[in-house]
Amino acid sequence: MKKILIANRGEIAIRVMKTAHKMGIKTVAVYSEADRNAPHVRFSDECICIGEAPSSKSYLVGERIIDAAKKLNVDAIHPGYGFLSENADFAKLCEKNNIIFIGPKSKSIKMMGDKLAAKDAVKDYNIPMVPGVDRAISNPKEAVEIACEIGFPILIKAAAGGGGKGMRVVESEKDVENQMERAISEAVSAFGDGAVFIEKYITSPRHIEIQVLADSHGKILHFFERECSVQRRHQKVVEEAPSSILTPELREKMGQAAVLVAKSCDYIGAGTVEFLIDSDLNFFFLEMNTRLQVEHPVTELITDVDLVEQQINIARGEAIPFNQSDLKINGHAIELRVYAEDPLNNFLPSVGFLSTYKPPVGKGIRVDDGFEEGMDIPIYYDPMLSKLITYGKTRDEAIQLMIEAIDNYKIIGAMTTLPFGKFVCEHEAFRSGNFDTHFVKNYYTPEKLQTEISEEAELAALVALKLYLEDQKKLRLPNN
Repeated sequence: MKKILIANRGEIAIRVMKTAHKMGIKTVAVYSEADRNAPHVRFSDECICIGEAPSSKSYLVGERIIDAAKKLNVDAIHPGYGFLSENADFAKLCEKNNIIFIGPKSKSIKMMGDKLAAKDAVKDYNIPMVPGVDRAISNPKEAVEIACEIGFPILIKAAAGGGGKGMRVVESEKDVENQMERAISEAVSAFGDGAVFIEKYITSPRHIEIQVLADSHGKILHFFERECSVQRRHQKVVEEAPSSILTPELREKMGQAAVLVAKSCDYIGAGTVEFLIDSDLNFFFLEMNTRLQVEHPVTELITDVDLVEQQINIARGEAIPFNQSDLKINGHAIELRVYAEDPLNNFLPSVGFLSTYKPPVGKGIRVDDGFEEGMDIPIYYDPMLSKLITYGKTRDEAIQLMIEAIDNYKIIGAMTTLPFGKFVCEHEAFRSGNFDTHFVKNYYTPEKLQTEISEEAELAALVALKLYLEDQKKLRLPNN
C-alpha cells in the first residue's frame, strides 16, 4: 500500500494523513469547490477536485471518488467518518474496482447499518438488549398495542437511523400515533427509509461505547470504553475514557460482549459497539458503528495505540501485533467537540469568518482540526471546527487541563461550544461522575451559561483594572 486517498475533508482527513505520512504512505486529498484552499488539501501529497460545494455533488458521490482514485493510481481509500464511511454500496464499489477499502467488508456495514438486522445478528450470542420488538412497525394501532405491552415510556426509532434523526420518546398512549407519524416522516427524509421499531425507553441511561479492532486472521480485541453521555439533540459533545462508573468486572463483561457483536457480523477493522447502561448498571446493546469514531483520540491516549495505523495495517492483511492482555488503561482523556454553534441559542449553527483562530498548546493537550485563521466556515458541512482533547494521570487532572485549554482557545468570528464545554467541566454533576444522557436537559440553560460568562467577564475586568492601577503606581515618579 503506497498511496491512500482520504474520502473526506477537514480534521479527520488531516488526522488520517498524519498517520499515513508517519508510515511512509503517500496521501491524496479530495475536495469540493468550497474546500479548494482548505488545510487538508495543502497537507496532502496530491489533491483532486470532485465537484461542487454541496456534499451531494462531491463528497457523497462514490463514483467520482472511485474515478479520482483510478486517475491517481491509488491503492486504498480511507473514508474517515460521516459521508460515505458507513455506505455499504461505496465499500462494494471499492471492492469491485480492486481498491482496498480501509474498513469492514460491505456485508458487515450493511448488516450493522440496519438496526433491526444488527439485533437479529447478535441475538444468538446472549447479548442483553433493550426490551422491544425486533421488526419494523408501520401500523400506528399495532404500535399502541406494543407500547402498552412494553410499558411507557417507549422509544420509536428509525431502523436505518443515526444522529438522533427519526427518534421519538413517547410518554403516554395518546401520543403514540402522532409521534410515530413524525418519526416515519423524519426517517424517510433523512435516510430514504421509513422503517421504525419500538423499544422500552431507559429513563436515566449512560451512553457507553466499546472500541473494537478485528483483523482478517480471526483476532478481535476491545480497547475498553468511552463515556459519551453528555449530548445535545442525541449527539455527543463531550466524551471521555475511561468511564467513571464501570467496575473492572463490568468493563470486562461489556468488552467481551462487544467482541461477540463484532464476531456476529464477521467484522474486520476498527469499529465501535454502543451500549446503554441503566441506573442499576445493567447494560444493553444499542448499535454498532462500522467506522472510526469522532471520539477515537481519547482511546488512543489511554491505550497508546494509533487506531488509524492499525486500520491501515489490517486493511493490508497484517495481523494485530498484540493481545488483549497487553492492553492496559493508563490515565484519563477527555474530548470536547468544538462546533461552530451558539450554545446561547439552542446550539444553532454559527458560521462566519475566523478572524482569530488560535488553538491551545501544551503538555497533555491535543487539537485535531481542519481550520485556520482567516478561513470562512462553509455552510455546506458539519459545523465541527475541531476536537479538543486533554490527557492527565487522573480524571480530575484531565478535567482541569480541559478548563485551562478552553480558556486558552481563542476563536473570533463564530460562536462555539467552548463555553458549554467549560460549563460541563465545572459542573458538580460531571465532576462527581453522577450524570446521564439528560445532562443538558437537567442542568443546562442558556441563562446559566450567560450568567457564568458575565461573571467571568466581570472578574477579568477587575483583574485588568487592578493590574492597570499597579502599573500606574510604578510609573509615577516620586515628588522632588
